[in-house]
Order: sequence, then structure tokens, then C-alpha cells
Amino acid sequence: MDPADQHRLRDLARLRRVRDRIDREYAQPLDVEALARGAAMSAGHLSREFRRVFGESPYSYLMTRRIERAMALLRRGDLSVTEVCFAVGSSSLGTFSTRFTELVGMSPSAYRKQAAGPGPGMPPCVSKQVTRPVRNREARVSGAPLASPS
Repeated sequence: MDPADQHRLRDLARLRRVRDRIDREYAQPLDVEALARGAAMSAGHLSREFRRVFGESPYSYLMTRRIERAMALLRRGDLSVTEVCFAVGSSSLGTFSTRFTELVGMSPSAYRKQAAGPGPGMPPCVSKQVTRPVRNREARVSGAPLASPS
């Protein structure tokens, strides 16, 4: 294996560790600089390579993880939108609500009312797939169903 291939494999392993860290620590204050330091990469290189490999920026991936967790907490129904916002690591209710609406297609309050539960008897693995947020502002307009019947 030539040195360039070895370097790409090392970078890929670092990027996977960064993604795993985001998955584990989504509720912690994370920024690209801190993630890059942990991966022994520059912030610019991490951002470029993360986007190339995973199709989105580290920040976008982090926000998607937070919104996924927020969706689960909102479906439970025992926490307010503000409590959910802070529980998933967001520090601004406005930013959280805006990003949630972009990804899910409705506000957190509307989602909480509509999705109080995925449906009786729905296996968790199916529920997770059906309720997964759409990335990159591709959500349907408000009021659209969360999933189309197959």
C-alpha cells in the first residue's frame, strides 16, 4: 500500500472516531475546533473530509443527531419543548426550533402534538426509520405525514 493510501485510511479512521464521538456526546457542547483537536486534524481539513466522506458537515451531522433524539423525547410527551431543547445539548430555543422545523417539516410543538406515539404495536426499529429527520432542508411542508404508506 502506498503512503497516500495509508494516509487516507488513517484519515478515514479519524473521521469515523469523530462521527462516533458526535453520536455519543451529542448533548455536550461540541464544536468543529474541539472535534478537530481530538482527531489531530485542522478544523478546515476535518470539515472538508467529513463532508466528502459522510455527505454533510460535522455541525450538520451533530444537529441531525440532536434532532433525532429530540424527536424521541417529544414522542414520549413528558417533557416540554424547552426541556427537550436543553436535554439534547442546544443552548438556544430559537435555533433549536428553527433547525427542528427545517429537518422535520413542522415545529417541535406541532410534532409533539402529532407524534405522541408512533402507533400501538410498531416495533422500535420501524418507528426509528419512519420518524428519522430529513437532512439538508428537504422536509415536506408543515402538515404533511411523517411517512408515506408503502
